[in-house]
Amino acid sequence: MAGKRLLNFNASDFLSATPMELKQAILASEGRTIMAENVPGSPLLLGATNAEYEAHAGADLLMFNALDLFDPEIACVPEGIEENPISWVKRACGRAIGVNLEPVDDQTEMVETRVELPVGRRVSIKTLERANELGFDFVCLTGNPGTGVSNASIAHSVRVVKEHFNGLVIAGKMHGAGVDEPVMTLEIAKSFIELGVDILLVPAPYTVPHFQEQDLREICDYVYKFNEGKPIEEKVLVLAANGTSQDSCDPDSIRQIGLAAKAAGAHLQHIGDSFNGCCLPENIWTLGVAIRGLRHQLAMTSRSVIR
Repeated sequence: MAGKRLLNFNASDFLSATPMELKQAILASEGRTIMAENVPGSPLLLGATNAEYEAHAGADLLMFNALDLFDPEIACVPEGIEENPISWVKRACGRAIGVNLEPVDDQTEMVETRVELPVGRRVSIKTLERANELGFDFVCLTGNPGTGVSNASIAHSVRVVKEHFNGLVIAGKMHGAGVDEPVMTLEIAKSFIELGVDILLVPAPYTVPHFQEQDLREICDYVYKFNEGKPIEEKVLVLAANGTSQDSCDPDSIRQIGLAAKAAGAHLQHIGDSFNGCCLPENIWTLGVAIRGLRHQLAMTSRSVIR
């Protein structure tokens, strides 16, 4: 698998790749990787999991949001399976699977009503150990609306995750999470980079106020310089996130956001889960065609999970 691009991954590659092989494959794909987010307990349609819909539409990486790791409910997983539901979804989709865990800051100043979270959605040593048991490939440290996740609490949690989780570490903010502070600046980005995140999560252009192409470009330029001469273990990738319900906007806006993020230097792009806990499949398709072309989009959606 050495040097293989994620663009060329089969299901067997996704299921067998080490964290660093997965990271290298994303880097080698030159900005043409898509991560789709979904709430697995809230089905878009009956008959298949949200993850299956998103994989079929062209997502390369699948991230579960609002999942209680101590009670992992995934709608439409068949009854009576003898394995944990995460393992079943990984085999059914032939994709890498991750989960959002939220580093809640109970002391931060809020600008909206605070949402209380179960312990299974919060970052802790126990939830990270459970994430290992369930077989997640990556953990994302960010906050849902109103959860009170701060940049300081994310930074603190990066250290904990790197010590107790076996997969890739993604960290950053795609929106404010209800906290009265900047979502992302170059200085905030530098603090996460110095902590050793594998993937830095930042807003995609046009998805939060006061964050445009030049803001993402400034961060990406810093990351590209930081990565020079480093092994893959020390390199940082940039994930541009469309996480403010614009995942369900019109196709022209999806294209504009995606092309702006790629041009600014993002290594991979996230698209959110605002439409009944899922991303509109046609918008994953639109994003994929825009940032990697119909050739690679068709190949990713057509390869069988038995390959």
